[in-house]
Amino acid sequence: MILMLEVENQTKVDIDISCLYLIAETMSDRGIDLVLVTKDTIQELNKLYRHKDSTTDVLSFPLNDMGGLSHIPLGSVAICVEIAQEVASHYKHSLEQEIALLLIHAILHLQGFDHEIDNGEHRAEEEKWIKFFKLPPSLITRNQS
Repeated sequence: MILMLEVENQTKVDIDISCLYLIAETMSDRGIDLVLVTKDTIQELNKLYRHKDSTTDVLSFPLNDMGGLSHIPLGSVAICVEIAQEVASHYKHSLEQEIALLLIHAILHLQGFDHEIDNGEHRAEEEKWIKFFKLPPSLITRNQS
C-alpha cells in the first residue's frame, strides 16, 4: 500500500500525527509530503519561494498534474510547529488540531484553491472539511474575524 502522506518532523516536538493520515487520504487520492519545521526554516522557505522575509504558519508547494497521472504526488506542505503551538495555545485547542487545520488549508491550496483571489470557494471548502473532521474554527475564518 502506498502512503498518501509522508511526514518528516524536523523539530524536537513530539506530535501525534495519526489524524493527519486520515485527512490526507480522505481529501486526496494523490500523495502529499508534509514537513514539520521551525520558524527559521519556514522563514527561509518563505523568502526563497515567495520573496517574503518573514515567518508564516504554512506553505504549500503544488506539483503539476502532468496529464492526469495519479501516481504523481499532489505536492508538498511545510508547517511551522512553533507558530502552530502559539496559535493552538491562543485559541485553546491542541497542537495536533492546529496542525490538522493547517494541513486541510494547505491541501486545498495544492488542489488549486486560493482564498487570496477567489470568491470564498476556498473558505467554503475548508469549512466543509473542518466540520467533517470535527475540528475547531478554520484559519480563514479566524483571519476574517
